[in-house]
Amino acid sequence: MFVDELEIKVIAGKGGDGCTSFRREKCVPMGGPDGGNGGKGSDIIFKVDKGLKTLIDLRYQKLIKGKKGVNGKGSNRNGQAAEDIVIKVPQGTTLIDADTNMVLADLTGEDQEFVVAHGGRGGRGNKAFATHSDPAPKFSEFGEPGEERILKCELKVLADVGLVGLPSVGKSTLLSIISAATPKIAAYHFTTLNPNLGVVKVYDKSFVMADLPGLIEGASEGVGLGQKFLRHAMRTKIIAHVIDMGSSEGRNPLEDYEIIRQEMAKYSQKLTSKKEVIIANKMDLPGFAKNLKMFKQKYPDKEIICISALNQQGIKDLLSRLMSLVEETEAENLYKDEDYESYIIYKFKEDKPYTITRKQDIWVLEGKEIEKLFKMTKFSEDEAVLRFARKLRGMGVEEELERLGAKRGDEVQIFDYVFEFKE
Repeated sequence: MFVDELEIKVIAGKGGDGCTSFRREKCVPMGGPDGGNGGKGSDIIFKVDKGLKTLIDLRYQKLIKGKKGVNGKGSNRNGQAAEDIVIKVPQGTTLIDADTNMVLADLTGEDQEFVVAHGGRGGRGNKAFATHSDPAPKFSEFGEPGEERILKCELKVLADVGLVGLPSVGKSTLLSIISAATPKIAAYHFTTLNPNLGVVKVYDKSFVMADLPGLIEGASEGVGLGQKFLRHAMRTKIIAHVIDMGSSEGRNPLEDYEIIRQEMAKYSQKLTSKKEVIIANKMDLPGFAKNLKMFKQKYPDKEIICISALNQQGIKDLLSRLMSLVEETEAENLYKDEDYESYIIYKFKEDKPYTITRKQDIWVLEGKEIEKLFKMTKFSEDEAVLRFARKLRGMGVEEELERLGAKRGDEVQIFDYVFEFKE
């Protein structure tokens, strides 16, 4: 089964917890802190595997979860980092954050990989908090939570030339003749349900050609096979329009061509700006010459190559010209810089890294930094609670609460936990 689009949730591994421990040796009654740090949680990494042609392996994995780092131990023993989770995907896979719709990575290179969710750092043991003023801290940290994302994975096949056209114009027949690909061929519409790739050799050179599912009017809105075709055409260097110039099914070649152009333009202007060549197929039929003349009168500037895929006429000239076009056309980036998440610059100096809202009689405190601090604090240790309060004060939370009108004794909520606003 060919799967080229899916959504999946990934949760990177939580960091291992830090340890609260003190040296206990004979004749050493006041041993210092020796709690080790926790190990890092596992990253979730997507990596290109050229042997894969579909995303079907991920179809039934709704959740991919990383492993937790090993907890720190006494005697200054740090926990081991968890092994990273590597997910293999086909070449041409785009990873998009479903919440922001920003592109995380476009995996087109061989063996290219990208960390989609970073594992949390290990919590620090009490040894790490020792200072001159506090040489024996009685607290440590929980491990940092791993990143969570909902990903949209989209596969757009990599090909130099994309064969486009209405159903049953001879695209699959042409591909089967000029390459080692063996697409399904039959005399009815929508024989090709999935993109077929074939390597075409021209003497000592070669290029990749894709036979893409047939279009019909309304494809850009998802009619027929719709966007399944249009998505895969985005990566091609050359658009090769295969047209039944012999009108074997009584269709008008001019109308066929214009339908395809209109659907491509509705989907993306990038498609209509690509180099294109018209492959006038079925030159063995009696109506071919008349239709070709009409087509050239309407589109005198279009490059037209006449062939008969059935009789293999004109194939040599076609391949030679396509090879030349592929060599002289540079591949373009599918996405602009501003489409990538990494392009966004966050200005934390001007904006507070948290929000405070009043809901009924409770002040609700939200923000990634505060929520991370909360999850890493061991509230069972008194010194850890005091440190949590100091950190909030350092972020300006106390001042902001007072500015908004909070009074001592009011309740403040973080997640589902409620605290009292005290001195």
